[in-house]
Amino acid sequence: MEENKKVLYSGMQATGTLTLGNYLGALKNWVKMHEEFTCFYGVMDLHSLTVRQEPAQFRKNARALYALYVAAGLDPEKNCIYYQSHVAAHAQLGWVLDCFTYMGELNRMTQFKDKASKHADNINAGLYTYPVLMAADILLYQANVVPVGVDQKQHLEITRDIAERFNNLYGEVFTIPEAYISENGAKIMSLADPTKKMSKSDENKNATILLLDDRDTIIRKFKRAVTDSGSEVRFSEDKPGISNLMSIYGCVTGKTMEEIEREFDGKGYGEFKLAVGEAVADELTPLQKRYDELMKDKSYIDQCIKTNDERAAYVAGKTLRKVHKKIGLTELIR
Repeated sequence: MEENKKVLYSGMQATGTLTLGNYLGALKNWVKMHEEFTCFYGVMDLHSLTVRQEPAQFRKNARALYALYVAAGLDPEKNCIYYQSHVAAHAQLGWVLDCFTYMGELNRMTQFKDKASKHADNINAGLYTYPVLMAADILLYQANVVPVGVDQKQHLEITRDIAERFNNLYGEVFTIPEAYISENGAKIMSLADPTKKMSKSDENKNATILLLDDRDTIIRKFKRAVTDSGSEVRFSEDKPGISNLMSIYGCVTGKTMEEIEREFDGKGYGEFKLAVGEAVADELTPLQKRYDELMKDKSYIDQCIKTNDERAAYVAGKTLRKVHKKIGLTELIR
């Protein structure tokens, strides 16, 4: 790690193709982060196990996620892009931190309550202790900053609480991470219900743009997007549908809301929705082309994974050994 740079940590679950929301809200903004930070990005396959996975498809999804990271512009030589499950220290530190986390803290996690209601037939212990494994992910790399959305703020808060509790007992072992809020990050909402976040698990396929959707599918979905009463393209709280489309259009074109309003002054929703669809398709075409190339180049992806797994394991191992020594575990005899 470069001594003069702070460390940034993030990752995504390997549970299906990423959405336009994942891309505009996070992935696109990660691409230049390496200029300011030493960056670690995980394929969070251990976290994905809280929901039952079909093994063969799960492996495909994880590799596809890795390829999408690279296709979106993350350079695997400038960023450490690795598989969470390939670094045993995640699970090992997760268990240690379980022993420093209180039931009351986990009981307050709103995301557990939300997911438990959606998966009532599989309310497992992993779902309950998910925030502790997430804390281990972050603390292993001594992360200074973590890009978070609104739904992850609570998890970062418990990470900080666990780290501070451990440090108070054993000295300055963990860096206390701060939330990183990107100025360019956008919260992209469902095309079918603009009060809900765009999600790859949405049962309504027209609600979500997947990064690998073809051009015709993208344009068709935008044509069907829910809009508001009236016909004026205007960014406003009382127009959530059109405001969401404007946010998307602004992210891919770089235009401000005022510029978009002027561009479509006097034009109807139909013309605007078509323009958004075409702009998004144009944005994703190079990413999709690069993704196809990467998925065919097995040796390159394999080498990237191997090299970055080793980098991640080295950094994580240093932290884990320090933790083990502090709490009194017997040192491994080599």
